[in-house]
Amino acid sequence: MPELPEVETVMLGLKPVLEGRRILAVEQRREDLRFPFPKDFAARLQGRRVENLSRRAKYILAAIEGGDTLLIHLGMTGRFTILSDGGARNLGEFYFEEGAGENGRGPHDHIVFRLEGGASVVYTDPRRFGMMDLFPEGHASRHKLLKGIGVEPLGNEFSAEVLACAFAAKKAPLKAALLDQRIVAGLGNIYVCEALHRARLSPKRKAATLVKRGKPDPRLDDLVSHIRAVLREAIEAGGSTLNDYARPDGSDGAFQHRFAVYDREGGTCAAQGCAGTIKRVVQAGRSTFYCPSCQK
Repeated sequence: MPELPEVETVMLGLKPVLEGRRILAVEQRREDLRFPFPKDFAARLQGRRVENLSRRAKYILAAIEGGDTLLIHLGMTGRFTILSDGGARNLGEFYFEEGAGENGRGPHDHIVFRLEGGASVVYTDPRRFGMMDLFPEGHASRHKLLKGIGVEPLGNEFSAEVLACAFAAKKAPLKAALLDQRIVAGLGNIYVCEALHRARLSPKRKAATLVKRGKPDPRLDDLVSHIRAVLREAIEAGGSTLNDYARPDGSDGAFQHRFAVYDREGGTCAAQGCAGTIKRVVQAGRSTFYCPSCQK
C-alpha cells in the first residue's frame, strides 16, 4: 500500500493537471470500489472547477468549486494516468499492471475525468481497494475517515512532546505506536522501519519507555528529526518502488535504493560502527526489519 511519500508524489503530479481546470464530464464505470461511490457522484462534479489539491495522511483532497471536497484513497493498486496530446503519463503504478487502456477504456479503468483543454485523468484500480467520496467543504474534521487522525509528521505540530503525551500510557511496541494513525497521520511500515534504524531504537521496545515523568526522553527528539528526514528524502526521490509503484513521469521511485533495513533480511547493518545482521520479525501481521545489534 502506498505510504505518505508515494501519496504526496501522486498528489504533486496531479496538481499541474487538475488545479484550475474545469471537469467537463465524469465517466463512472461502476457503482463502487472499496465502498460505494456517493450518490450522484459524476453529476456533482461535472462542470465544476478543481480549485486546489492537498494531502491529509494517505488521502488526496481536491477542493471543488461550489463548496465540495473530493477525497481519494489509492488503496493497494490504485493509480492515475494522464491522457493528453503528449501521450500517457502514469501517476503511481502498482504491481506493474498495465496502465490505463486507450482513451481510458481498460478493464480496470473505473473513473475518467474529462477536463477542459482536452486532457483526461483516468483512475485505474485492479484490486478495487481504493475509494472516492464527496463531502462539504470544512467538514474534514467530521468525515468518518479523517476525524481523529493525528498530526502530520511534516507539519509544525509534530514534536517529541506530542509523542510523549501519546506514548505515556502506551503498552504497545514503539513501531505499533508510530503506525497508529490517531497519533501520527500517514506514517507507514517502510518509513517507520527506516526512521527507527536511524534513531537506533528497537521497534520492539515499549513506547512508554521513551517518556520520563511525562517528559520526552531526548531520544524522542532524535526520532522526530529522523522521521522528518526520511519522509522528505523519500518525497524528493519520488517514493519507493517495491514492484508496485511508479512516480509521476512513469519511472520508478528511487528511495528503495537507500533502504538501510527494509526488505534487507540477512544483510549486514550499514550503520556506522555496527556489523550486525538485519532481522525480520512480524508485528501485528506486518514485517518489521531492524538490526538487533544497534537498535535498542
